Amino acid sequence: MDRVLLVALGGGIGSVLRYGTSLIAARWLGVDFPYGTLIVNVVGSFLIGVVQELAGETGMIREPTRLFLSAGVMGGFTTYSAFSYETVRLVQLDGVGRAVANVLVTTLVCLAVCVLGVAAGRAAVSLRG
Repeated sequence: MDRVLLVALGGGIGSVLRYGTSLIAARWLGVDFPYGTLIVNVVGSFLIGVVQELAGETGMIREPTRLFLSAGVMGGFTTYSAFSYETVRLVQLDGVGRAVANVLVTTLVCLAVCVLGVAAGRAAVSLRG
C-alpha cells in the first residue's frame, strides 16, 4: 500500500506541474500548437531516462523513490493521452500538416532526450566513483 501512495502523491505533483507548464507555454508561445504538451513530454522523457538509469544496476535511486518519480511524478507530468487527443484535434481542424509535425517532433525529440537522460544518468554514476 505504501507504494500505491507514493505513486498517487507523485502523480498529483506531476499533474500540477503539467498544468502549470501548459498555462505558461500557452501564455508565452500561443495556443495554435500544443506547446505545453510537447514541453512536458520532452522534459519528462529526459527525466525518466535519468531516473531509470540511476535506479538500475547502481541502486543510486532506491525502488520507492524510483516509483515516486517514474510512475508517479513522470506519469502525472507526461501527457501522451493529451498528445493523442490534440493530434487528432489538429487533423479535425484541417491541420494535417501540424498534426504530422506534432507526431514527428514529439516522437523524435522525446526519444533523443531520453537517450540523453540515460547518458546523464551514466555520467552521474561515473562521477560517483
